[in-house]
Amino acid sequence: MSNILGIGIDVVNIERFEESITRTPNMLVRLFTDSEAKLSIGSVAARFAAKEALTKALNIKTLNWREIEVLNEESGKPYFKFHGKLESELKGKSAHLTLSHDSGIASAMVIVEQN
Repeated sequence: MSNILGIGIDVVNIERFEESITRTPNMLVRLFTDSEAKLSIGSVAARFAAKEALTKALNIKTLNWREIEVLNEESGKPYFKFHGKLESELKGKSAHLTLSHDSGIASAMVIVEQN
């Protein structure tokens, strides 16, 4: 039986997010893996929302953003891949993710459960 440890949600205004990236180009390097940074602005904004939602679900304030990678299964379903210290910290836990981006808004919802 699993136990829900946390739920997180985040919403990002895609236009404002793009303006932030334009003003601070290093932001892409600090927050995203190389493969994430190459995606469309809507997809990158959704990944930012996913990482924010995960921090809320885990109730953590600081982390290495590049240790969290959002990928897609062949079906399109998004999932997290964890790297480094975060990977070992999340052993025995599952993080479920859903993303959306439409009409200038990107959103993500995360549920973290203990296996």
